[in-house]
Amino acid sequence: MKRPNIIFIVADDLGYADLGCYGGRDAVFGPVSPVLDRLAAGGLKFTQGYSNSPVCSPTRFALMTARYQYRLRGAAEEPINSKSRSSTTLGLPPEHPTLPSLLRASGYRTALIGKWHLGYPPAFGPLRSGYEEFFGPMAGGVDYFTHCDSRGQHDLWFGEQARTDEGYLTDLLSQHSVDYIDRMADGARAGTPFFLSLHYTAPHWPWETREDANRAPAIRDNLFDLAGGNIHIYRRMIHHMDEGIGQVMDALTRHGLTDDTLVVFTSDNGGERFSDNWPLVGGKMDLTEGGIRVPWIAHWPATISPGGVSAQLCMTMDWSATMLDAARAPADPAHPLDGVSLMPVLRDAGHAFERPLHWRMNHRGQRALRHGDWKYLRVDGNDYLFNLPADERERANQAHREPQRLQAMRAEWESWNAGMPPIPEDATISLGYSAVDMPQR
Repeated sequence: MKRPNIIFIVADDLGYADLGCYGGRDAVFGPVSPVLDRLAAGGLKFTQGYSNSPVCSPTRFALMTARYQYRLRGAAEEPINSKSRSSTTLGLPPEHPTLPSLLRASGYRTALIGKWHLGYPPAFGPLRSGYEEFFGPMAGGVDYFTHCDSRGQHDLWFGEQARTDEGYLTDLLSQHSVDYIDRMADGARAGTPFFLSLHYTAPHWPWETREDANRAPAIRDNLFDLAGGNIHIYRRMIHHMDEGIGQVMDALTRHGLTDDTLVVFTSDNGGERFSDNWPLVGGKMDLTEGGIRVPWIAHWPATISPGGVSAQLCMTMDWSATMLDAARAPADPAHPLDGVSLMPVLRDAGHAFERPLHWRMNHRGQRALRHGDWKYLRVDGNDYLFNLPADERERANQAHREPQRLQAMRAEWESWNAGMPPIPEDATISLGYSAVDMPQR
C-alpha cells in the first residue's frame, strides 16, 4: 500500500455537536460545517472518539507522543499558560520522540501550521520536536487580529522568528496550509509524502469573526472576552475554519492528491462557553462526556469507504499511533506507544476491539475510566458509575445498584494510575472564569 500524505486538523475547544454531521443545527446563515459534513459523508465518522484531556496542552502532549500525557511533567499543567515563557521544564522535551520526528525519520516532510502550546523557545518549540516548518502561535490563545497572547505579547512565528502578518488568524493558517500543499505536491507525487499538522485556534476565545477587527483593541487586556461572544459569533468562527478546510481539500484535488491523503479532523477537548455538546453534559476542564468526547472524522478514499460510522472507543493518541502505522514508521522502542492503531477500523468500519480509556485531572480531583459500555467517574471526591449507551448525559448514577462493578472499575483505574508518575505538587490549574462570571453548568 502506498504511504499516504497525512493532514492532521485539530480544532480548539469544539463541542461534540457543533458540526452538522454530529447533529448540530444550522446557524442563521445556513449550515455551519458543510465541508466537514462532506468529509464525514465521504469517509468515516466516529461516535465514541475522545480527547486525551478536557483541556488543550495536555491533549497536545498525547497527540505529539502517542503516549499518555501524564508521563511528561509539562502535561501536568492544566494548561500551560503564558507565564511559563522562560520555563525549561514546562514543555515537550526535544529529546522525546514525537509523531513528526518519527515520520520525518521515515522520509516524510513535516510542518505545523497553527497552535503549538507545548512550551516556548529556547527550551522548546516545534522545530525542536520534529517539524521542519512552523507558522503559528506558541501560546494557548491569541487575538485573531493582533496575534497577541493574554499578556499582550506578540505571538505569531515563522520558525522561531517573530512574524507580523496582517489578517484574521484562521484565514492565515488556511492560506499557509494551501501554500504548503502547493510546495509539497511535486515531491508527494514523486514518492516523498508530507505530514501537515493544521492546528486551528478556532473556535477558541476571543470571540471574533472575520469582520470583527474593530473589537481587538477593546479586549487586548482580557482575551477571555468574558462579556463578549454569543452562539452566532461562535458558529461563524467554526464556519470560517470550515471554509479554510475546504480550501485545503481543493488544493489536494488540484494536485491529484486526494485519494492518497489521510485527512483526520478532531478537537483538542470538548466545548466551552457557546458550544453545543448535546446530548452530553459538561465541557472544557470536565471529565464528564462533554469535556472529552469530541468529533472524529477520517477521510482517505484509497482506504476508507464512504459513509462509514464507527462506535469504536478511541482517544487522541490513537490517531497518532494510526498515522505512524499508515506511514509504516516504527516507534522508538525506548518510548513504547500507549496509543493503538485504528487502521483495521479505517479499512472496515464494522471492526471493533476492546479499548479501555483512562483520564485524570488535578482540577477537582477528577478521574475517569471508560471500559465498554460503562464509565467510572470521580469528581470532588464523589464516585459515579454510568452505563453510557443508556445514559449519555450521565444523570443516572448506577453506583448503588452495581457496587461490585464500581469497585472493580475503581480498582482498574487505580492500577493504571499506579503506573503513571504522580501529579507534582507544584502543578498549576488555570481557570479562565468561574461561577462569578457565569452560572455553572
